[in-house]
Amino acid sequence: MAFWSTRGELSRANRLRRSYYELLRDEMDQFLIQYALLDSYNNFIERNIPYPFVEKRELKPRALLPDLEYECQNAFLTIFIEDSIPSILKKYIRFFDVNRTTKTNLLRSKTLPTNEIIEKYYKHLDSARFFDFLGTLLPVDYALLIQRTPATRASNGYVLSHFHVRIDWPIADAAEDLGRNLRYISKDLYEKGDKYAEDIQKKFFEYYGLPVMVGGRRTAAIVAAQYLRRLPCISTIYAGSSESRALMRLSEDRISKTILMKFDNKEVGRIAEANNLPVRTFKKSYMVAREGHESLYIFHTTYKCTSHALPPDDGKLRELKPDLNWRTVDTQHILPKPGVWKYPPLPMNIIYS
Repeated sequence: MAFWSTRGELSRANRLRRSYYELLRDEMDQFLIQYALLDSYNNFIERNIPYPFVEKRELKPRALLPDLEYECQNAFLTIFIEDSIPSILKKYIRFFDVNRTTKTNLLRSKTLPTNEIIEKYYKHLDSARFFDFLGTLLPVDYALLIQRTPATRASNGYVLSHFHVRIDWPIADAAEDLGRNLRYISKDLYEKGDKYAEDIQKKFFEYYGLPVMVGGRRTAAIVAAQYLRRLPCISTIYAGSSESRALMRLSEDRISKTILMKFDNKEVGRIAEANNLPVRTFKKSYMVAREGHESLYIFHTTYKCTSHALPPDDGKLRELKPDLNWRTVDTQHILPKPGVWKYPPLPMNIIYS
């Protein structure tokens, strides 16, 4: 059973809101691919530093990732809610008047460059300057929150309502919540002992596609994703990490990672031929950069739950078996570069090739 209200369960008014949200989310996807991947790549090039491409093995569901931070890689955390977060949840998602995106708060925090002009309508997602405003705030520590507010309910509008948003829900509580939902425990994380509790916490990270106990924004992202399941609406969390060199996206029904991948001319020819595209058309619509005889493309993979990471059909308690996989690769595609309208993602089996 889905924790969010599916489209068939919504009123016509809320179906329209869902459609509007999904359209805006498509725009967010495009902007954040540019910011997380292409802008980061340009940061490396400007400093004459070789770009650290993600290896295929790092995209496998249980892969161990290199523990190395790259200063040139853009890191950020953004939470985009279909509705709005009720004040009762502020205990662990920390957003208050002091970190609302007002001109006074932004100037007091010295978040914006001193020459930046702040207009109140820039924070509205349908503003022509919204993504300029978002791009200025993305480097801010902690998370940005985009949601509906009472003032925008009539028009289904969205605003970047808060910055410096902290996610303070303990990892143990998040793992306990997931363990209960999946029926591996009945009430308490430690009801079957310390080793069992430790295993559930490890599987919590695996459930959200991360190595055990990674730090920073990625951990905050998965904790927020679990906490926001208290809401009957959908949400999308975007995380960019200086270690993973990837755009991580957590939505209501899937987890995805988007990276830059390099192909030589022979591989480009094979991909174009397999998709019935002239090589020139393929490069024009999909290639984002060139390095010598190789060219760069955007690779996107989604992951789905195995049966062990879904609630059991009979609802009965079950025993955790740590060796069983909770995630598997679902789809793999090469994406058109941001702004391309005509061409679709191209299926491409890369991870296990």
